[in-house]
Amino acid sequence: MATLQGTRTAADHDAVIAEIEQAEGYIASICFKTGPPAAVGVELEFTVHERGDPAAPLDTARLCQALGDHAPPTLRADSPALPLRDGGAVTLEPGGQVEISSRPYASLIELHAGVGAEIEQLTALLAGAGLILGDTGADPHREPRRLLSTPRYDAMAAAFDRRGESGKIMMCSTAGLQVCLDPGPEDELAERWAAVHALGPPLMALFANSAHFAGEDTGWASARQRAWRGIDPSRTRAVGTGGRPAADWAGYALDAKVLCIRRPGGAWDAPSGVTFADWIGGALDPRPTFADLDYHLSTLFPPVRPRGYLEIRYLDTQPGRGWFAPAALLHALLDDPGTVSRVLDLCAPAAGRWVEAARDGMADPVLARAARAVRELALARLDLPPHLIEDVLEGSTRNG
Repeated sequence: MATLQGTRTAADHDAVIAEIEQAEGYIASICFKTGPPAAVGVELEFTVHERGDPAAPLDTARLCQALGDHAPPTLRADSPALPLRDGGAVTLEPGGQVEISSRPYASLIELHAGVGAEIEQLTALLAGAGLILGDTGADPHREPRRLLSTPRYDAMAAAFDRRGESGKIMMCSTAGLQVCLDPGPEDELAERWAAVHALGPPLMALFANSAHFAGEDTGWASARQRAWRGIDPSRTRAVGTGGRPAADWAGYALDAKVLCIRRPGGAWDAPSGVTFADWIGGALDPRPTFADLDYHLSTLFPPVRPRGYLEIRYLDTQPGRGWFAPAALLHALLDDPGTVSRVLDLCAPAAGRWVEAARDGMADPVLARAARAVRELALARLDLPPHLIEDVLEGSTRNG
């Protein structure tokens, strides 16, 4: 969804960052492209399985055959990486999970039609090679196995392995649904930023569907979120919502540990425990450039990540047409200042219940009340044809 972000006007990316203040100003200048909210998009990840034996190891040759000229270069180096029929890009996660990154759409109706057609296209491509898409946020059948090796993924694996198995599970066995929305006008940004975080625990609970992982019931409503919680919290915890979104994000980014350092022809591993602020201060040589800072930002994975637009990352992927429900709810709930204010009121009792949402889902009564309340608020706001309202209802009531 990078096309939502617009054109950057920041410093020469090859220039060295000499002071923390330069980095803070740069991050603040690119993280939110404010203006009237107009666009909506999604990024949909899916595990991929053998049609007749979903527990069988995924074969990369068959996956490459299935995707053909839509395969990303990480799978097939000479691929033209053609977009899907409505402009969506196809990428792969390290365990072979396939992802559709949609283009921005001007309305929910257009989003539903365009992304729905691309899911059908991808499903047909995979079917030709006897493969199917998974429909939960974690692989319920297989242990994690990394299929793609790139300098970035190798460095990520090395860093995450220091903390245990969670990083490997996240990289190779999870699938998320990301909703991408414009930040809105500058004078409304702080409240919208607070609201999209306040919605996190209730909507995470409402759409959690990955209790099973690798043949076992994990005891968590979202094994995907359990894995994310086991990764370096300096890059996965929620960003602050203290009323200064750009400054909060800049501080978060500079305090996060460096995950990888790009080197031509060599390993990208980074020393353990060095933050980007440390790097600017001389902890690593040479000092970072603005291009290094750009890359560092791409290695941060909070529940909501500002990329010019708001990338909402806290949802499990959904089965079938279920992806549309969370996209529609979020779009409606952030539609205008009055609704945003009501969202903050309804979600206040569930504030900070990220762990409970991942572990207990809708079995937590506080989260369940908040989730049902914001769902009703969104449904009252949605102006969609009856068949799309039905999709929203069906997709948002599976868990209660």
